[in-house]
Amino acid sequence: MTPPDLPTELKAGLDARLHGLSRSDVAGRAAIISRTYRDGGGSGAIATEADALAYALARMPATYAAVTAGLNALAEITPDFAPNSLLDVGAGPGTASWAAAEAFSSLSAFTLLDANSALRTLALALGAGSTRLRGMTYRQGEARAALASAEAADLVVASYMIGEISEGERAALAELIWAKTRDTLLVVEPGTPAGFARILAMRTQLIAAGAHVAAPCPHDDRCPLAAPDWCHFSQRLPRSQAHRQIKGAELAYEDERFAYVALTRVPAARRPARVLAQPVVSKVEVTAKLCIPDGLAITKVPRRAKADYATARRWRWGDGVWLT
Repeated sequence: MTPPDLPTELKAGLDARLHGLSRSDVAGRAAIISRTYRDGGGSGAIATEADALAYALARMPATYAAVTAGLNALAEITPDFAPNSLLDVGAGPGTASWAAAEAFSSLSAFTLLDANSALRTLALALGAGSTRLRGMTYRQGEARAALASAEAADLVVASYMIGEISEGERAALAELIWAKTRDTLLVVEPGTPAGFARILAMRTQLIAAGAHVAAPCPHDDRCPLAAPDWCHFSQRLPRSQAHRQIKGAELAYEDERFAYVALTRVPAARRPARVLAQPVVSKVEVTAKLCIPDGLAITKVPRRAKADYATARRWRWGDGVWLT
């Protein structure tokens, strides 16, 4: 599958704002913001338009790729889902809204929520250059307060924001996010043990509230993984020249590790097994670690089963696979 790249309109908007700026200055700002996030400071270091641009240039491609992967998995399982409205919680520069607009042509109403004024200003400026997003509504405010006054939406996305909420607030926030979900909720977090733990806690809470898992799990039961293992996936994305310069990177690509869950009001008719690690392909067989409706399985597909072997050779980490 072709790695997801930023939409042309979004790349043009970012390039236009980068024009004439010192890339070393932008890179320095991005490094400071990155350190602040790692130290648990959230978006507090993003105070100016230049900060917001540095953050977007450094993180938008990876966030976009991860959200797109989650939306693609959702679309595979619920091909008839055609949402009209989106609620983007903790929207930042609007990355998830751009991803959703690309994934669902049916979307016509976009509501974004975030507390950071610099990110809101950038999101509105970038959206003004989009035929789909120029009419977005962007409300500034803390997550719970902004959510309380927001209209419910067919599709709700909360990407890379649960970790910015205090642990004591997360259960209440999850309940409110689900209350604003008419049909489907997608939650994306970093692909770390801590990120997966947040996803798992939200999954457990909302299943108890009546939600059903569409992806990545093929069931609503307790997660069969045991520590130190954790469920996460990887999405490769291309790096532009500017992206490489700002991140101080040499490779033309980046691998974003992420964890996610897509929850629906109505259970999907059928859900595929999920490939939990890159399969091992040999001349004798393909060996794959799968999450299946009954739990975990190490599946071996022998070469002598020619058709099945040919199919299994194409399996990739994160794929949904339909087992006979």
